Amino acid sequence: MPYQSIYARGLFDGQTVIVTGGGSGLGRCTAHELAHLGANVVITGRTQDKLDAVVKEIRAEGGTASGLVCDIRDELAVQATVTSVIEQHGRIDALVNNAGGQYKSPLKDISTKGFEAVVRNNLTGGFTMMREVVTQWMAEHGGAIVNIIADMWHGWPGMGHSGAARGGMLTLTETAACEWAEYGIRVNALAPGGIASSGFDTYSEEDRAYFREQAVPVIPLRRFGTESEISAGVVYLLSPAASYVTGSCLRVDGGTPTWRGGWPLQGSDNTEAFRGFHLAKPPVVLEGTGYSV
Repeated sequence: MPYQSIYARGLFDGQTVIVTGGGSGLGRCTAHELAHLGANVVITGRTQDKLDAVVKEIRAEGGTASGLVCDIRDELAVQATVTSVIEQHGRIDALVNNAGGQYKSPLKDISTKGFEAVVRNNLTGGFTMMREVVTQWMAEHGGAIVNIIADMWHGWPGMGHSGAARGGMLTLTETAACEWAEYGIRVNALAPGGIASSGFDTYSEEDRAYFREQAVPVIPLRRFGTESEISAGVVYLLSPAASYVTGSCLRVDGGTPTWRGGWPLQGSDNTEAFRGFHLAKPPVVLEGTGYSV
């Protein structure tokens, strides 16, 4: 069974799309859907083996994909990667700024070096990717950019460094959308809430207990999201259907930031999850919990 996208095959025929952090999780899923829809997908990341595995998956299903090792924290590496994509494929039609990461810690325990590392990973690196695809290609040809941020609304206790970076990426998105409109470039953000992907399994056992016992009860739709629900949002923002959408942020979070405790949340699994990604596997942390995704 191929990817079960709701979008028409051929939607991105002839287009080249870069997906950073494409070796796993949301980036892997998004790369699969874009390739399924006809895009020539270039995935980047820090681990060659992961990139090779995803490229192999996509090619085995008839898609077009390639992988380039690139640490978005390294400015020279980003510049070289964008140059390489243009040299190899002759164009860059879209960028999905998905790469990032953080670790859990209270603010008082975060060193300045640690804070700066997370900001560089989730804000500065994304800025560098945006700037390079624009200066090297899109300023003369147009294009679309989607920046993946996070559910950091109303603060993000335990993830203050990442929340600061993601909030910065939101305002950067809005600024870029205004400044780059003259070039025919659209820039939007997408903010995932709790998404059941491989990222869940990178946290400690204490954090895993939180996912199992405390996270779902405060989600109005009473479930985690799926990787393909994020990818579908990305595809929309890159598609012609969103040609009048720029400087916006699409929240895909089950309504979590909206609930403030003033209304009792009842029931379970209040919507049926969209499961378009045929290779998706539930994270180990959710096994045996009864939570459907």
